[in-house]
Amino acid sequence: MVHPFCNDLIATFKIENMQIHKQALEMGKVEDSQVNKEAGNSRRNFIRYSVAAGAGSLLGASLLTGKINAEESDGEKVKVLTTDGRLVEVEKGHLCCEPVSHEVARHGIGNKKMVMVIDLSKCRNARECVKGCQKMHYLPEDIEWIKLFLMRDNEDTGPYWFPKPCLHCNNPPCVKVCPVGATFKRSDGIVLIDNDRCIGCKFCMAACPYSSRVFNWKEPKIEPHELDKNYSPENSTPGKVGTVGKCDFCPDMVRQGKLPSCVTSCPNGVFYYGDENLDTVTNGSETLRFKKLLNDRTAYRFMEELGTEPSVYYLPPTNRLFDYKVGFNDISEEEIALYKKEARIED
Repeated sequence: MVHPFCNDLIATFKIENMQIHKQALEMGKVEDSQVNKEAGNSRRNFIRYSVAAGAGSLLGASLLTGKINAEESDGEKVKVLTTDGRLVEVEKGHLCCEPVSHEVARHGIGNKKMVMVIDLSKCRNARECVKGCQKMHYLPEDIEWIKLFLMRDNEDTGPYWFPKPCLHCNNPPCVKVCPVGATFKRSDGIVLIDNDRCIGCKFCMAACPYSSRVFNWKEPKIEPHELDKNYSPENSTPGKVGTVGKCDFCPDMVRQGKLPSCVTSCPNGVFYYGDENLDTVTNGSETLRFKKLLNDRTAYRFMEELGTEPSVYYLPPTNRLFDYKVGFNDISEEEIALYKKEARIED
């Protein structure tokens, strides 16, 4: 359970950075020269971490609430951004990583509007995004929160690969039909499922026009150390049999100042993630202005005519970097035939 004061800090971003910085220095976790060095790094690296919502509050919340586990530190370093834009490096074990309460999870991260941009010209069906997502959320092989399709707009155009997570709609049909309030939309635009409330009626699955939701038919295989953690809708683990699951936009990673696993796992930089209010998105190696990217690349939202207003945008597959057949590597002939059938491709 996160201290209530910590929740206020996360929601309002009103911690004064001088206090944070002073306490960090006094505790010996960061050196002043290191802070200044990191603050002067390239704009790309700076915004790479700033777009992760809540990172500015994380260090302050950790220091001011006593959620520092120095004895458990393994020496691994992570970078977090303070509220005035300072990039500091601290040991991973010193951060407050306890799942937030249900109440905080339902509210969302203040002053943020999380968005994703998927560049279809870069995707080659490497499926590393799927693997990263499944590993992080302990999903079985037959359950995928990110689905990959081979698409073809018409018989005169070439095929392309199309990743589809939950689109985190601004006008989500799934929220409207849930009879117990298990699925909900937050202030930061993220749509989540509270498996403690979910009764498995599947109304949300029927209402979702994107088929983004899956049903948990069996107990997930959870690592022993995860079983000791309190469940939160933000981390979606441990999952519960008889409930519905889906892509959650990794808000627990966001609070730690990290990018979602699908973004960091993709070897081709297909996924960009960020904050619409900051007008910034990143794929971990390059950082771009969100609105300029949409305008310059003529981005679109999948099936936008339905009025769902997705938070996931697609960049058209123009000037593709890979031939679609590259995506057939390491998969069976049966899977290849299925992909071709869905895309209406005849040999």
